[in-house]
Amino acid sequence: MSRSATAKQRAAARENVKKAQAGAKSKQTLKHLNKQTRTALGKEAAAVRRGDEPTRKELEAEARRLNISGRSKMGKAELKRAVARAR
Repeated sequence: MSRSATAKQRAAARENVKKAQAGAKSKQTLKHLNKQTRTALGKEAAAVRRGDEPTRKELEAEARRLNISGRSKMGKAELKRAVARAR
């Protein structure tokens, strides 16, 4: 028995890939946020790139070092506050 895909299966797979790509393209979530939120996210990302702000990963590592409980469930802003309080 041959295990290679039939032409019909390959065509279906190609179609599924196209559908998945189209779905991903239509869910561009940043595009659908309001301007103020997009601006704030852009400014925060720029601050991280410059090194002015720590990344979430860095904050979580610091929280681990400070033995802060519940850190894995915290968002970036919560981690920032918790680390500042624990210092």
